[in-house]
Amino acid sequence: MSEHRNPQPTALTVHQSSRVLEVGFEDGQTFRLPFELLRVYSPSAEVQGHGPGQEVLQTGKRHVGIVGVEPVGHYAVQLSFDDGHSSGLFSWTYLHDLGSQQEAYWQQYLRRLQEAGVDRDAPMPVAQAGACSHH
Repeated sequence: MSEHRNPQPTALTVHQSSRVLEVGFEDGQTFRLPFELLRVYSPSAEVQGHGPGQEVLQTGKRHVGIVGVEPVGHYAVQLSFDDGHSSGLFSWTYLHDLGSQQEAYWQQYLRRLQEAGVDRDAPMPVAQAGACSHH
């Protein structure tokens, strides 16, 4: 059952001008993941919250850049974005999932923006007192 096996990358390329992270996997699939998608779906607690329903909608990330890619063991990379965010560890499995389900993730993001009454370029609200913003 391939869904239980951990996909292993064969190539990782940051394309700064097109703002895309290209990830090739040993199963022959290659995904071109926009920096914006990676940033708004960062697996960090800052974005995902500490449990279901606590996700923080990310806005203003259309032009975000990646300034660093650090390997974490043999299972993930830590991406550093030019907006200062760098706490998410992107496992190979998560990157493969983002790539294979990219359209569904985009539609979910656009739907969440619409439900919140904001657009992709809206500035992020300032963290409120007591909010988990130390990650």
